[in-house]
Amino acid sequence: MDSLTLPQQLEQRDAERLRAYGERLAFYRGAQWAGGARRRERRLTFNYVRPFVEKVTTYLMAGLRVTAEAWDASPEAAARAQRAQAALQEVAEANALEQLDFETEVDAAILGDGCYKVLWDIQERRVRVTAPDAQGIFVWWAGDDFSRLWRVASRYRLEAEDAASLYGVSPRGREATVVEVWTEQEFQLWVDGDLVGERPNPYSFIPFIVFPNLREPKEPWGASDLSPLMEPQRELNRALSQLSMILELSGNPIAVLEGVEEARDIAVQPGAVWEVPERAKAYLLDLLQGGGVGLHVDYINLVYRALHDLSEAPRTAFGDNVRNLSGVALEMEMHPLLQKVQRKRLIRSAVYRQRADLALRLLERHTGDSYRPVRLRVQWGPLLPQDRGRLTRDEQALVAAGLHSRRRAMLALGVEDPDAELERVRLEAQQGLALPAPPGPPTKDGSTA
Repeated sequence: MDSLTLPQQLEQRDAERLRAYGERLAFYRGAQWAGGARRRERRLTFNYVRPFVEKVTTYLMAGLRVTAEAWDASPEAAARAQRAQAALQEVAEANALEQLDFETEVDAAILGDGCYKVLWDIQERRVRVTAPDAQGIFVWWAGDDFSRLWRVASRYRLEAEDAASLYGVSPRGREATVVEVWTEQEFQLWVDGDLVGERPNPYSFIPFIVFPNLREPKEPWGASDLSPLMEPQRELNRALSQLSMILELSGNPIAVLEGVEEARDIAVQPGAVWEVPERAKAYLLDLLQGGGVGLHVDYINLVYRALHDLSEAPRTAFGDNVRNLSGVALEMEMHPLLQKVQRKRLIRSAVYRQRADLALRLLERHTGDSYRPVRLRVQWGPLLPQDRGRLTRDEQALVAAGLHSRRRAMLALGVEDPDAELERVRLEAQQGLALPAPPGPPTKDGSTA
């Protein structure tokens, strides 16, 4: 391996991980039958794993907000936090992070791993956030500490024109294979196996955040949401395909002739008359007799239940609340999904804090403004329906008791920018004397007092 260039080393690295990525992605897209189809074999695909992944991701991303809070009680810290909050909001809007985060989370749930890249766009003079494909990411960890990266390689393909425009190189074919190699000290650029650029890292940090979907003990890479669902999903497809075939054959019954050596013009249709030799028997094969269909349906329901159990997404999460559960009963019904989402949120909170910190570091470096130190907080929305009126009354009581600040209460109520909203409230209070008085109750003649 020492005699190989780094792009050549990547060809032999993480082969099992990349193979698993390809299988999971194909399975998510509907390639769920193993082996080649036999002649006249019916293969139906009911792709339940796709809504499972998207449903869990929707619950996960509900109400995500990254906020900046003052590091201490000084006026300077409060002003710095306000600048940081405004800067993070601008980064989020410029990069459409709400959409990018949802797509990245779906991809991480399928593959088992996700990645963000935070760079400075020299031309537009702003922070650019992207989500590279985890299938092209290779990581070297610092010893046995899987939370520290010392080198990251990103491999991707570009059209020849794009490679020439971005990097000033002429690929050998229509496409070029590009490999970026980052450490805290240096940056390398390889195109089609040739080293075309090498310079010190302009950021002094690795601009990648690689994270697992769900952690497996003592494993650097994450676990996919699809892994426990693939086998029951295949079995569900097989069982439903078999039942479909039985029902089709029952609607087009098979004629059975016993004691007949040769048969002609035997038609299975209303009013058909068959002429058969003496002592011969003729009848239609009834595949539905003896309750056979019920057995198939019961088995399908068992497999279907196993799918929900293994996905940790009860049927209620899909709106099937036949028992009209609410309150604590609904929370207990949804508890498996809540626990799964909470495990993911523990990982994502650290990811989004790190991404926000990298963005602020880049802004400080390239704009000269001061945004740190600041306390970054990741806020998540509720997973279950909330009584907003009751929540408002609870927050009013907590603020009146001095247990919550107005800012925290506004965050709990879903206000995206509490500082700006508080400033608007203050301005309205100052201008209150100049505002027109509200109209009084109507008089007997219809006019207002």
